[in-house]
Amino acid sequence: MRKAPIDMVITDLDNTLYDWFEVWYHPFRALLDALERDSGIPREVLILEIKQVHERHQTSEYAFLLQELLSLQKLHPGEDVVKIYDDVIHEYRRIRKQHLRLYPGVLQTLEALKRKGALVVGYTESMSFYSSSRVRALGLDGLLDFLYSPEDHALPNGLARENIRMYPPERYRLLHTVHRHTPAGELKPNPVVLLDIIREVGGSTSTSVYVGDSLVKDVLMAQDAGVMDLHARYGTAHTRQEYELLRSVTHWTSEQVERERAAGVRTVRPTFTLEHSFQELLDLFELRPFRQPSLARALP
Repeated sequence: MRKAPIDMVITDLDNTLYDWFEVWYHPFRALLDALERDSGIPREVLILEIKQVHERHQTSEYAFLLQELLSLQKLHPGEDVVKIYDDVIHEYRRIRKQHLRLYPGVLQTLEALKRKGALVVGYTESMSFYSSSRVRALGLDGLLDFLYSPEDHALPNGLARENIRMYPPERYRLLHTVHRHTPAGELKPNPVVLLDIIREVGGSTSTSVYVGDSLVKDVLMAQDAGVMDLHARYGTAHTRQEYELLRSVTHWTSEQVERERAAGVRTVRPTFTLEHSFQELLDLFELRPFRQPSLARALP
């Protein structure tokens, strides 16, 4: 059977190109354990306060979490909690770095897409700083033609980016991937945002595919947008027992959590399923050079 021709791959990042849950879970679990042990604050109190902070800033990766936990402020009035828990923070960062790696076959697949001239677009809900730093660390700058993500959360009062970053501004920018922001407050699954991305880069829904691990946030969104969907089943994380910790502190609303929990093949049926590897998509389609690369990069 003749393979359908495509010239653009739009891909989720977290749990599709790399195991975001592992990157989040292990350092966060270590942080939570250490805070409970060293502060004496009950775990259930810490979890409740952490969720409130995450919801307030709309991210489960908020970098200034310790400074905003009320229990820590009460325990250490007028003190710098970052200095007090410096060892805990450094261990968190060490563990996070240890677990950040691409899934097998991802790098080779992205390189193959580039050789064929296809356009590759990353679309993630992770905020700007966190998503771009992972793209740089994983060597994806340039393998992704575009990266779409929400803008960063606001900094705590009195802080400016130039005062908290150790390196020059260019160290934090993507050099080859064009980084654009999705509309404020718009999260997956929103087919309008996906269609806007395709329009902005000069693509076509008929020659594009969308890859993601979430049946609701990725597959259903693509289907509603009329874009060919591929379910990265190998990256499914929400069925793991450890995922309950993320649910307890996530920035997602209760409705979003329950919708994801209930998602399954009975409610969302993917058109294609990548069972074991991102690389499987290469066998499903005929790759062609992107039609309008110059137009795509000319857009603001």
